[in-house]
Amino acid sequence: MTMNWRNIGLFGLVALLIIGTGVFQSWNLALAILNMGLVSAIMALGVNMQWGYAGLFNVGIMGFIALGSLAVVVTSIPPVPEAWSAAGREMVAALLLGLAVIILAVFVYGRMAKGRKRGFTLLAILVVGFIAYRTVFDPAADKIEAINPAATGFLGGLGLPVILAWPVGGLLAAAAAWAIGKTALGLRSDYLAIATLGISEIIVAVLKNEDWLARGVKNVNGLPRPVPYEIDLQRSEGFVAWAQNWGADPVTASSIVVKLGYAGLFLVVLLILIAMSEAALRSPWGRMMRAIRDNEVAAEAMGKDVKRRHLQVFVIGSAVVGLAGAMMTTLDGQLTPASYQPLRYTFLVWVMVIVGGSGNNWGAVLGGFVIWFFWVQVEPMGQALMQFVTIGMEDGSDLKAHLLSSAAHMRLLTMGLIMLLVLRFSPRGLIPEK
Repeated sequence: MTMNWRNIGLFGLVALLIIGTGVFQSWNLALAILNMGLVSAIMALGVNMQWGYAGLFNVGIMGFIALGSLAVVVTSIPPVPEAWSAAGREMVAALLLGLAVIILAVFVYGRMAKGRKRGFTLLAILVVGFIAYRTVFDPAADKIEAINPAATGFLGGLGLPVILAWPVGGLLAAAAAWAIGKTALGLRSDYLAIATLGISEIIVAVLKNEDWLARGVKNVNGLPRPVPYEIDLQRSEGFVAWAQNWGADPVTASSIVVKLGYAGLFLVVLLILIAMSEAALRSPWGRMMRAIRDNEVAAEAMGKDVKRRHLQVFVIGSAVVGLAGAMMTTLDGQLTPASYQPLRYTFLVWVMVIVGGSGNNWGAVLGGFVIWFFWVQVEPMGQALMQFVTIGMEDGSDLKAHLLSSAAHMRLLTMGLIMLLVLRFSPRGLIPEK
């Protein structure tokens, strides 16, 4: 992207909005918006790789975010010794058995000639394999979930540093994207959207129902951090003295310092991804991807393997989304599978890409910040607006009560309004593709 004054001005305006939030509301809120804006920008960057580079309509973003979040639990939470003693080996054996059944089915499908014999053989392998798998899996899961279900009831993780969970989240999402892409990328764009949406719902349903894996809807709290805890800073005499020298309350200062630590880490990741994305977009690979996006038939006639390249960019984009999911869960400090909804974790990310400018990496980043800022701030703004509008109305009025309660819907109204304005006056986004 050429950094012209218009683009610089747009990013400067977003910076002013965040600074204004700190000045007129609180710096804790401003930094919270900044941190989730950085994570949202990374999510939008991953979707932009799939849609902006290759024209792949992935509506399963929520599933890849959930897999990235799961990686934080699997990687950083200490193992639960009692659960492993109760049925850890049986669970590992069950998972390996299920994997072996799938590999055998794929092997038979590839080696046997098409016909009834292959169909009956595959059916027999899958039915017998499923029964054997459930015979080992179900007792193991029951034993694990019975171990102190109020506090644990799952196997736990590997107890590694939490920052290692970020690339693991990307790898886990990439592996799932490869499996999905091998079967779904041959579909037409509308069918691909339906398939990816359905698969993402399946992933979230597994997280909600398999307590042995990540406690299901009971949630996993107290995830490790890559930055200090506020209470530890508040107990540090050196930090308290430093905060008081600046005339700040140690409690508020500790919260701000922690958020600044997250912001620094997230900014480093975003800048690395931007540098790599820009280099890829300008390379022969990037030009080839855009040629495939614009005319698949012509690209295929020139000898390009369209399906393979689609799979490649689908895996890369999903890995970036999974990385962002792991970062978000680290920031939240907990895994809450019930909170994964398509409106928040799929369609809002799409709005970021569309508003920012699909096909432009910097546009996707800008869209992530702009949409997240309004997603957070619109509801309190709407509440203040409705209170101002109804200030002269009689208390107890049905119209006043209706207007005040409608402020809760200002988020969706504003997202739609922003999209309409952008599509009307800048159809290719705030920072369009060159």
